[in-house]
Amino acid sequence: MKYLPGLHQWTLANMKMALSFAKEEIQKHKENQDLHDPQDFIDYYLLQMEKSKGDPNSTFSEDNLAQCIIELFIAGTETTSSSLQWALLLMVAHPDIQERVYKEMEDVLGSSHSVSYQDRKKMPYTNAVIHEAQRVKYILPVGIPRRCAKELHILGYHIPKKTIVVTDLNSVLCDPKQWETPNEFNPNHFLDKEGKFITREEFLPFGAGARVCMGEQMARMELFLFFTHLMRTFRFQLPEGVKELNQDPVVGLSMHPHPYKLCAIPRSSL
Repeated sequence: MKYLPGLHQWTLANMKMALSFAKEEIQKHKENQDLHDPQDFIDYYLLQMEKSKGDPNSTFSEDNLAQCIIELFIAGTETTSSSLQWALLLMVAHPDIQERVYKEMEDVLGSSHSVSYQDRKKMPYTNAVIHEAQRVKYILPVGIPRRCAKELHILGYHIPKKTIVVTDLNSVLCDPKQWETPNEFNPNHFLDKEGKFITREEFLPFGAGARVCMGEQMARMELFLFFTHLMRTFRFQLPEGVKELNQDPVVGLSMHPHPYKLCAIPRSSL
């Protein structure tokens, strides 16, 4: 593909730049490495490389380490930031829901208590809003590809061993048989009649099974803490003269929103 013209060349150039950055970081770690006091992922990986010297079956290498660093950035940072971008866009598009989130936080936390991840249990509506934003604006075009470890027969289909399987999680997250309004932003999907938060088996933005996203808990914490602190500190609205925002996704490695502007008004000034 690197010899063919097209938009993919932009992606390949960005990947080359990212790998170059990762390799520079690896070199810095090697120059300042203390084998007796590893400080981060790169240090521990380099330590394991040192221990694996002479092992012909070892997969530890600097090229592999650089690729791991890129994957951590993409899977652990870009996905969460895209989800937050969608959440803010949806709050601007639904000011009534935004105000209800703020009111719940004020009622539960008061004016002095800082937000912690444990507070989500006391704020069912806010928790439902975050879950619904992840559902209706799922940030991946498809699920992460997997390879069958053994021959499998499922629902009348034969899947040979080593077959690569790509799941369409959107088909579950927007299944009209499971969700009352599958294509609309509706936090009530995660609330019962009494307003209590309910866990939905069909909520699969992190995948499922043994290969579920290993960063799920970190992502959940980040989304909740960033979102609640932003909602508690600012009221978000469209800039003057702007009537609506484009809610169609930009298709890429992740499905992020089109660039947009919004106004963040400090709550203390309202």
